[in-house]
Amino acid sequence: MQQVLSAHAPYPALAVDRHWSLVAANAGVAPLLSGVAPQLLEPPVNVLRLSLHPQGLGARLANAAQWRAHLLHRLDQQFAATSDAQLRALRDELAAYPVAATADTDALPSPIAVPFRLHTEAGLLSFISTVTVFGTPVDVTLQELAIESFFPADEATRAALRRLCPGEG
Repeated sequence: MQQVLSAHAPYPALAVDRHWSLVAANAGVAPLLSGVAPQLLEPPVNVLRLSLHPQGLGARLANAAQWRAHLLHRLDQQFAATSDAQLRALRDELAAYPVAATADTDALPSPIAVPFRLHTEAGLLSFISTVTVFGTPVDVTLQELAIESFFPADEATRAALRRLCPGEG
């Protein structure tokens, strides 16, 4: 798992458990967390809470309403499949967060991917992401882990990440 995360640098990638708690991350994640409230980074770090919380990344999302709807839909699907009360409580918590007003005027997201667009010190970074699960893991503990890999959605993001994480990738 760590090898997959490291190989994806300088682009962000992280491993999460079934409740979206951070298990591991590569060097590409750290530059995105500048300005996040320290209590949100104390273990266990829930990456969905971190991405939508007003003191996390929520206030810096360029497409806050889109990203929020995407994450809530993802949690709805997980809850429908598992009836996991912890996922339901997380979904309810996230739905109660205020949605930052954004000037994002992009057309509706692609039916394939919802972009993750974040204002950073390096400028606006735009990503698409994929989720990898280990379908037939040798180690049963890997069965409940997923790796979310973020890819630059444009050349400006690609160049910024190379500057932010020199020596990676």
